[in-house]
Amino acid sequence: MSIFEYNGSAVVAMVGKNCFAIASDRRLGVQLQTIATDFQRVFKVHDKLYIGLSGLATDAQTLYQRLVFRHKLYQLREERDMKPETFASLVSAILYEKRFGPYFCQPVIAGLGDNNEPFICTMDCLGAKELAKDFVVSGTSSESLYGACESMYKPNMYYHLFFYLVKEPEELFETVSQALMASVDRDCLAGWGGYVLIVTPTEVQERVVKGRMD
Repeated sequence: MSIFEYNGSAVVAMVGKNCFAIASDRRLGVQLQTIATDFQRVFKVHDKLYIGLSGLATDAQTLYQRLVFRHKLYQLREERDMKPETFASLVSAILYEKRFGPYFCQPVIAGLGDNNEPFICTMDCLGAKELAKDFVVSGTSSESLYGACESMYKPNMYYHLFFYLVKEPEELFETVSQALMASVDRDCLAGWGGYVLIVTPTEVQERVVKGRMD
């Protein structure tokens, strides 16, 4: 078994119109043994920037602590939050400097940049970035996530108009949730519910999705 599969994981980020969704499963396992069903894999950097860390759980938590430290230094020096593109370069540099003894993590970064333009990317454990305009995935469920997202994604998913009132981005939430649930059902190392974040220029919605627990 690969060390990346030791704890099991599934992370996906998807772009909407001036918003994005980032979601992960909630299972923490030791190979086929389930340890916890409320494990956090998506972390906040600031109000418009989030990172999901798949792979070895202990390395994910260590890497996140380093990233928080570096971002706080940036805030003190620059007196502003880091742009998503800048943060992605920081994560890439931190991973690459540890390339001979890497963090066994595959990050997914999602944020809103200038003019609230969504930015998403993922990278391997050595920091090689992969940029996308639609969705990115990582974790043991990657293959089935790619298939589910390819079939369900469509551009500019955003608000539904209902009785002339603008509601929350239900379409994006439904799409990313269904893609995540359909994928982890085909992976015995991930699942046990999902955690979904929808981030718009004005608000952040957090939801827990119930899934199969067998």
